[in-house]
Amino acid sequence: MRAIQIDRFGTPDVLRLVDAAQPEPAPGEVLIRAVATSINPVDDKTREGAIGEGTPPLPLQLGWDLAGIVVDGGNSGLRAGERVIAMSHQLGSGRGTWADLVVLPAQAVAPAPQAVSLVEAATLPLPGLTASQTLDWLEVSAGQRLLIAGAAGAVGGLALQIARARGVTVDALVSRDAQIAFARDYGADLAGTDRDAFQDRSYDAVFDTFGAFLTDAVADGGRYASIATQAGPVPDLSARGVRTTVNQVHEDGTGLGELTKLVDNGALKLRVHATFGLHEIQAAHHRYLQGGLTGKIVVNF
Repeated sequence: MRAIQIDRFGTPDVLRLVDAAQPEPAPGEVLIRAVATSINPVDDKTREGAIGEGTPPLPLQLGWDLAGIVVDGGNSGLRAGERVIAMSHQLGSGRGTWADLVVLPAQAVAPAPQAVSLVEAATLPLPGLTASQTLDWLEVSAGQRLLIAGAAGAVGGLALQIARARGVTVDALVSRDAQIAFARDYGADLAGTDRDAFQDRSYDAVFDTFGAFLTDAVADGGRYASIATQAGPVPDLSARGVRTTVNQVHEDGTGLGELTKLVDNGALKLRVHATFGLHEIQAAHHRYLQGGLTGKIVVNF
């Protein structure tokens, strides 16, 4: 079968399409034929060697997101031929999803949304779980106020929609004027590029996707979550009674199932910027690195 691997770190030129052995599912695992995947920041950092000691040994198969068709559901209850999505914690398990056939734990897999194609569904797993799990930690509920820093990105855009579906009032800090309309269209009450406009200690919670550290925006007794691991820990705000974390995503098929429901009922819209074939993986990464994206870069099998 085909797979994308690296045997050294570097530019997108180190990505190789190789012939790999077909994986065999063990009890409690599901064999999936991949239809599409997408590129995430962690894939880029892993390829270039920026993860450091947390990187599995080389040669390494990359990829976290997966949308595909069940080949063998084992005793999971998933049937052969069923459309599914999954997220593999590739750094923790070494199980990359960039291959024709992928074996994953059953608890990491969920039925795919019916309202969208598998190409679109491939944009959901990692950013969707990152958004929903971080919102769960922030404990934001209907009637509360949330600020999302980076609300037009892959994670931030989904977090905005999920929070609005929960009845939360959301304001959005974005990086470019062109993104203001997106944030407003997807439910933000206030959207802008000036970080000083949000520094009034009025938010019950702040969701920081890129290391903005808008600590003066969160109210005393509130919550502040960052997902920007490369930016380091959130400053200590315990003197103000503010709980802080740098949140790490984990595999969760049940959580994916909840996100699927939001897609199918129209509360969560997915965004694809461009698609590439598996043989174009280097070109796909080069496009990702150019930035200015309005959605995810998807790779088709």
